[in-house]
Amino acid sequence: MRRTLVLIAVLLVGCSTPLRPPAFEGTTPVLDPIQWFAGRTVSFGVFEDGSGAPTSHFETDSDGKIEPDGSLTLAQTVRLHGDGADASVYQRTWHMHRVDAHRYEATAEPVEGVAVGEAYGRAFHWSYTIRLPPGGWLHTVAFEHWMYLSDDGNTLVNRFVVRKLGIIVARATETFVHTHPGP
Repeated sequence: MRRTLVLIAVLLVGCSTPLRPPAFEGTTPVLDPIQWFAGRTVSFGVFEDGSGAPTSHFETDSDGKIEPDGSLTLAQTVRLHGDGADASVYQRTWHMHRVDAHRYEATAEPVEGVAVGEAYGRAFHWSYTIRLPPGGWLHTVAFEHWMYLSDDGNTLVNRFVVRKLGIIVARATETFVHTHPGP
């Protein structure tokens, strides 16, 4: 009987509907990614392989500027550390704009096409495909982010997965903080 109950519980969890951004409607503080990423932010994160074992860590240093049209230009430096080697450094400049009350789009090199996101309440769901440096089988991968704003409004937790052909090849947890908020 106990095994049957455990099996039913596992099946119910596996069949549950994934959470969507509108589920966060009405939560506070409200996260507006354009406003939140204005100014200087830094982050620290840890990559894990598909089984959850830590593989590397990374840091970002970002400087965001709200343009006269209300869009955001975010200059980002990413430092990836792993295996005791010197950090790999990547520069990326995001150009984000609001599409409507909840939807956002952005472009950046090496993002393929347009990154799309939805913000409701304190949550922001963000996805895009990125081209990686040549030489490996992972030449393009899909990123899916869930970002959550803390009660103090100054800390943002980012949990994301990286997929290739629908299979999760990495996960990461990252924490952003403001060092100098924008206007």
